[in-house]
Amino acid sequence: MGSTPRKVLMLVFTGLVLGGCATKGALRRAVTDQQAALQSAMQTEKSERVAADDKMGQDITQLRTDLTALRTEFGAKITAMQEGLKFDVPIHFGFDSSDIRPEDTAVLDRFANVATRYYPGVTVTVEGFADPAGTRSYNEALSLRRAQAVQTYLQGKQLANVRPIGYGKTRLVVPGAAKDAPGAELNRRVVFVIETPAAASAVAALDH
Repeated sequence: MGSTPRKVLMLVFTGLVLGGCATKGALRRAVTDQQAALQSAMQTEKSERVAADDKMGQDITQLRTDLTALRTEFGAKITAMQEGLKFDVPIHFGFDSSDIRPEDTAVLDRFANVATRYYPGVTVTVEGFADPAGTRSYNEALSLRRAQAVQTYLQGKQLANVRPIGYGKTRLVVPGAAKDAPGAELNRRVVFVIETPAAASAVAALDH
């Protein structure tokens, strides 16, 4: 029984106490009225609960659709992790560059829409990476600039809580590939992590 019916029952009790001197007929009418009010309140609460469940179901269905679109239209790899969702999206950079390529803005826009619509207020971490050319310290700084460039772009799309971090030349997609070597571009990338454990359920549903 929800809080509204409890309030109605309290009104019944209060009415009975305060109306102790009333006639039996008036008391019966008061009880009948209070019972009708209780039934109405319970029906209203039930309707609101059903409506809320329906909306949640619709939101989950739409989220699955949007995540599937990220996969099929842009080739994103979405993985459920303990801390949230990891989005490995095809956003890459030129050699020694932190400029966002024009062809990557569409997937950034789609990701921003998903994050702001379904996960408002959560923190999104942007992980930047570099290819193995250059020193460790230089590549850490370069990868951070890449993450910061993406952070600035996403904030322009109303995604407020974005945290950039640079991992340099670690976690290489194509080991040893640098500069113009085949696969080097795959190492110069960013990865998104939506930091909310609740996000993992949507991906789990996609995979079943």
